[in-house]
Amino acid sequence: MLYQVIKYVCANSPMENVFQYISFRAVCAALTSLCFSLLFCPLIRKMIMRLNMLENISDVHEGLYEKHQKKQGIPSMGGILIILAIFFALILWADLKNFYIQIGVLVIIGMGLLGFVDDMMKAFSREKKGLTMKNKFLCQVVLTAGIGFLIYRHDPEALFLTIPFFKNISIDLGWLYIGLMFLVILGTCNAVNVTDGLDGLATGSLIMSFSAYAVFAYVVGHRYLSEYFYVLHIPGVGELAVFCAAVIGACMGFLWFNTNPASIFMGDTGSLTLGGALGVVAILVKQELILIIIGGVFVIEMLSVIIQIIFFKTTGRRFFLIAPLHHHFEMKGLSETQIVVRFWILAIVFSLIGLLTLKLR
Repeated sequence: MLYQVIKYVCANSPMENVFQYISFRAVCAALTSLCFSLLFCPLIRKMIMRLNMLENISDVHEGLYEKHQKKQGIPSMGGILIILAIFFALILWADLKNFYIQIGVLVIIGMGLLGFVDDMMKAFSREKKGLTMKNKFLCQVVLTAGIGFLIYRHDPEALFLTIPFFKNISIDLGWLYIGLMFLVILGTCNAVNVTDGLDGLATGSLIMSFSAYAVFAYVVGHRYLSEYFYVLHIPGVGELAVFCAAVIGACMGFLWFNTNPASIFMGDTGSLTLGGALGVVAILVKQELILIIIGGVFVIEMLSVIIQIIFFKTTGRRFFLIAPLHHHFEMKGLSETQIVVRFWILAIVFSLIGLLTLKLR
């Protein structure tokens, strides 16, 4: 909104030229969402407590119950704060007429509502359980199908997969690309949800991943940089750098209160929203395969759950002491802070490796 107002009021002036720069607006978006999160988190936290949306650890593994007992009664559903901070920053600094921004906003709304319903059911249902896995998956499939339709309608020739480490090589997947979209968005959503088990673990890792994709969005949307790095140029997609920056700032502000010992949790409202946003950004900038590297922490966490299930069903024994992997290390005796910081270091390394692929072509 502010972006459009400045363009209209300050037409043909130096002020308009400054606001044309995506890098300037991205920094402003990050700072705006950061300040919003820091300022309004105490208020949102009080509102959540009044609604009795509190963490329930009754289903925590018995070996971890004592360690996690301090988390009982901490306000959950803090993802509302993250969503509001992102929207506030985008309204001020993003080009709301941009198709890619609109898709990002739709994903946040859709996944945010799904996570909100799930958190509400956990708080107020008799069984203290959220949506069933089947119903949650079905909702995610419907939302992803809608996003896929909009992307196809915007560009019917966008059903191809770019190959990292090679110069301008892509594979036309046709309608199989829709299947890839399901895999990317649903996989990322649930991987982030699985990772969100320790104070600040998912939030910090997401900051690293979105930072890497902010760079990719800027490069892919920039005519000359995309030519220099031999990546596909997509006009208009650079605006996603502003979107990613807004997410980064919101997560940084939330992390201020979410770091150990956390005073608020994001809940499914936050984890599903941010996971879906990360997945759709990877798709829109046509860097889907790089997500395996950049989101390495989420991949490892999800794989640990899959391995545990398959190994247990095959042998009747556990491969890990407990899954996902961060809880395995807890059972090994590592402190929560040790695990989280080391996973953050891994997230930084994975993001840097992902960015290296820009030159390794």
